[in-house]
Amino acid sequence: MSDIAVMPEQEANVSRLEYKVKDLALSEWGRNEIRLAEHEMPGLMAARAEYGPEQPLAGLKVAGSLHMTVQTAVLIETLMDLGADVRWASCNIFSTQDHAAAAVVVGREGTPENPSGASVFAWKEETLEEYWWCTDQMITWPDGSGPDLLVDDGGDATLLIHKGVEFAVPEGIPDFDPKNDPEEWQVILQLIHRTLSEDPGKWERIASSVSQECPRKPQPASKDFTRWKKPALSSSPGN
Repeated sequence: MSDIAVMPEQEANVSRLEYKVKDLALSEWGRNEIRLAEHEMPGLMAARAEYGPEQPLAGLKVAGSLHMTVQTAVLIETLMDLGADVRWASCNIFSTQDHAAAAVVVGREGTPENPSGASVFAWKEETLEEYWWCTDQMITWPDGSGPDLLVDDGGDATLLIHKGVEFAVPEGIPDFDPKNDPEEWQVILQLIHRTLSEDPGKWERIASSVSQECPRKPQPASKDFTRWKKPALSSSPGN
């Protein structure tokens, strides 16, 4: 099975913080919108005020696959304020607000030149290869460990972990059937093949450590992956 080398041309990481976003120069715009969103999310702000000093999530590694918007940014920074070590990716290739992603990476005290926020791997209009690369980065800490808690909207990260464990070794990965399998399944198989070749114990190690918060039941891997096809433009007669 051939492998796809994913090398996105988005903003490169020049600090010790791991991330991949569109452009850190968008962070000021994102920060302004995050401040507005904070006023509309009083529950999270109350949690920061009440529990922040206690740091109840100190030492907890949290990975999230959820739309990377300014509202999600408030959630991410709340988790960090409570002590969590956070890595994030978007659960949808079209929904990322690039200014929100940039602001979360830069953080409230950082700068585009010296970001000090969370590790985010997301930008608007990712390819399928880039999307699954981001998902892998989101659940893989620098030391090779996985998260303690996984927030997984749609179940894609959960699917990746389960299939990584199921296939166990590169030789156990099924062949891709171009006539019957969706294109996205090939991307997933290639990613699992690459990661198992580099680190055979990766997925069992991650699966053994993570608990999960998944709003929806994960989609079976053999089903149709058409959820991200752009809808056809509608028009009225005469237009």
